[in-house]
Amino acid sequence: MPRPALQLVLTTCPDADTAERIAETLVGEHLAACVNILPIAKSVYRWRGKVETAAELLLIIKAPVRGYRALQRRLLELHPYELPEVVSVPIVGGFADYLTWINNPEKS
Repeated sequence: MPRPALQLVLTTCPDADTAERIAETLVGEHLAACVNILPIAKSVYRWRGKVETAAELLLIIKAPVRGYRALQRRLLELHPYELPEVVSVPIVGGFADYLTWINNPEKS
């Protein structure tokens, strides 16, 4: 089976301003075709020996796999968290025209 060429990259942000700044930067710098910002995800996690909770926004970033390193590097530069979530999930199927657009949004 061939390696997927596209991915979803997931990250969480502490507030709307941060989420919008990251989304606009990634799309503006051609590191992502699209970023969805989903409001209020309640996160429960262990940090430094304690169980913590936080209200966060979830970013779903659609991008080609070939640019993952640059996307991750930029995301880490922009992100306020000491240890931000950055998880890449391969896209293995979907509407062909949309997947083509993710790969090259400039052609739309």
